[in-house]
Amino acid sequence: MSRSGTASETSTGTGPSAEQEASDQADLQSSLHDLAGLVTGILGLDELLGRVATFAVRAVPGADGAGVALLEMTPDRHRVQALASSAPFVAQIDEIQYGTLDEGPCITAARERRAVRSGSLGGEKMWPRFGPRVGRLGVHSALSIPLLLPDRLVGAINVYAREKHVFGQHASDLGEEFASPAAVSVHNAQVLAAAQRLAAQLQRALTSRAIIDQAIGLIRGRSGGTAQEAFARLRRISQAEHLKLSDVAERIVTDAVRRAGPRR
Repeated sequence: MSRSGTASETSTGTGPSAEQEASDQADLQSSLHDLAGLVTGILGLDELLGRVATFAVRAVPGADGAGVALLEMTPDRHRVQALASSAPFVAQIDEIQYGTLDEGPCITAARERRAVRSGSLGGEKMWPRFGPRVGRLGVHSALSIPLLLPDRLVGAINVYAREKHVFGQHASDLGEEFASPAAVSVHNAQVLAAAQRLAAQLQRALTSRAIIDQAIGLIRGRSGGTAQEAFARLRRISQAEHLKLSDVAERIVTDAVRRAGPRR
């Protein structure tokens, strides 16, 4: 939920009061503490991103919702690797930004590697298609901050508010304080997820190789041919039936086990 006191202060050009600043700092420290407590490996990547988005709402004064996007940027395009949001309306905005228009604050923040913000999306000239669409949803303020490591861009955090002119420099500064450790947490989760995918692929490859070797042995036992001839036969069946080699091998092994059952 946004804090209307902070919204009115930024919209009039004044900074937060000492009491409000102390409250904002406490919220930021609470979010950073929770961020540090995320245990990579226990949480999947999607769940971790969702937690980061939720913590960002607390860390940035005035935020009504936030999203995290993992992006791969090239000079002329972007590729979204993963998305998470703290609220359904943020997911709706993400679909407009990435899926429909290819335009918006996150893409600008990631491409230019700087924080960007708007207090009146409906009339925002930076994003002439995105801004009015989101403004019609009743969301008028946006703050996007890139998730940066020294040698790479990880993605961006997008923070939204329904009121106008919510995010001033104070909110942007707090958001950037949160974004630095968030980038490390998110990157670590990415690396672990990639390692887990690779381990699973290797395990599947080892399993497939074992099944193929068993099928080659069975074919040789029936035909008396060489291993190369048995493998060639497997490959011909695979091509003729448009099946993966491991699937053909598994069928041969399964059939052999089934036929052996009654004999036992």
